[in-house]
Amino acid sequence: MKAAPHAEACVDGPRRHSGLSAHILPTSATMIGVCLTALYISLLSPFSAGRVVVDKLLAVDALVFLVSAVLSFASMRVHDGGSRFEALGENVFIGALGLLALGALVLAFVVN
Repeated sequence: MKAAPHAEACVDGPRRHSGLSAHILPTSATMIGVCLTALYISLLSPFSAGRVVVDKLLAVDALVFLVSAVLSFASMRVHDGGSRFEALGENVFIGALGLLALGALVLAFVVN
């Protein structure tokens, strides 16, 4: 009995991407909006050195989420090597989440 065609491709062929890119792309776009919203909300607080740190951190984090979204998009569009883009996009996304958590921590200590 022959195995299903997709099963043969998984065993014999190169590693296929897991489909995480379809989840990372819209989530990264949403997180860019979250970073920008938090950035503009922080502008309502009085000017301080801590606020500048939070503003810069959130702006950089939005750019890191953008890189994650671009890598996820590239992994869905490229036929050969898409799994490499997907893995890189996933790692960048996790790093961006960590950066966002750091921004939240700094924001919690800056707000009086």
